[in-house]
Amino acid sequence: MRGVVLAGTSSGVGKTVATLAVLQGLKEAGYEPQPAKAGPDFIDPSHHTAVCSRPSRSLDPWLSGEEGCRRNYWRGTGDVCVVEGMMGLYDGTNSTAAVAETLSLPVVLVVDAKAGMESVAATALGFSAYADRAGRDIEVAGVLAQRAHGGRHEDGIREALPDELAYLGRVPPLSGLEIPDRHLGLQMGTEAPIADETLADAAAHIDIERLVDIAAEPPRPEPSPERPATDVTVAVADDSAFCFRYPATIERLRERAAVTTFAPVAGDPVPDCDGVYLPGGYPELHAEALADGDTLDELGRRAADGLPVFGECGGLMALSETLTDTDDRTYAMAGVLPADVRMCERYQALDHVELRATDESAIASTDEHLRGHEFHYSTADVAADGTFAFELERGDGIADGREGLVEHRTLGTYAHFHADSGVFDRFVESL
Repeated sequence: MRGVVLAGTSSGVGKTVATLAVLQGLKEAGYEPQPAKAGPDFIDPSHHTAVCSRPSRSLDPWLSGEEGCRRNYWRGTGDVCVVEGMMGLYDGTNSTAAVAETLSLPVVLVVDAKAGMESVAATALGFSAYADRAGRDIEVAGVLAQRAHGGRHEDGIREALPDELAYLGRVPPLSGLEIPDRHLGLQMGTEAPIADETLADAAAHIDIERLVDIAAEPPRPEPSPERPATDVTVAVADDSAFCFRYPATIERLRERAAVTTFAPVAGDPVPDCDGVYLPGGYPELHAEALADGDTLDELGRRAADGLPVFGECGGLMALSETLTDTDDRTYAMAGVLPADVRMCERYQALDHVELRATDESAIASTDEHLRGHEFHYSTADVAADGTFAFELERGDGIADGREGLVEHRTLGTYAHFHADSGVFDRFVESL
């Protein structure tokens, strides 16, 4: 499976729309595109899946290690992989450039050409030359002009590019290519997909065959460590309130345990299981339904009786005593963890994180280090006697440099983890 990275010059240049247009163009040309996303993201991949009807692979060497990143790439099932970058090409602890280097994939630079022609070439040349200075072994192989018109506009861009930078076409400024956003980013792909016809109109201006020619095949990874299957059952919350989970997480859980799902927003009962995983998502958008339903009450009772529960971010929020929204309305949650959560107008944390376990927990041994990421708009007011499982060596955590709030056999974190961190193996083995 050959692949290519679509990287931006910065955030907001239209990488997601460009990626969706390329994916649609590959479909129209008879290929089976495999989408992927560099860095920690649950939202953009949902739009990839809406176009391709297959899971988008999350590629992040910080979260999963370099071999884990390669393994996640090769879990794909298509014939051409399109990796959407994050932020600008060189931005961040775990940049798009680092992902491209880890996978030995060529980079196609997405440049916002709305107000530029020859300057688009200058920008691309600068990004290509900067690779050496940044110490990155990557190749900027081509340019895709975002929001570019045809005629003199397109000709000016194409003619200014040197031979070593392929012109791969443009994404025209069509109506219908906008994706609504809210806190945490764009709306999910299940909520606001772009019509296939609109994407096809955009893709008609992209040189798909030249892009496929540029694509390269990454090195094969080392096999993942063998771990035996167990006879335990893990129940996974799966609805619009708990929708932030990596495909590799569910795949890994299914390799190790039986997996069943339930929808707390719909009031589903907690399944018969040995442990519960509550992914992140948008409990704040469904707080009234969660508070009025029976699922969280039942989960609270069963957690108090010793049922192991692991909640990430939105899962932590749902496991807390209360959740107060930005309109100052307070809703009762599961009441397991001794914390009251409040939504804020601005994000409270956004970073890759590193944790050191100060005690044994469901996901780590004492002194073990874990890597994850955090992105949330809420704060947690934790009771004075609250117990934490981790200290933060990087990041913000829940409170005072601590992370992993523990009560009974329940653990809640603001941090999200990838399957290749070993967290979910440890959770299954603790049941």
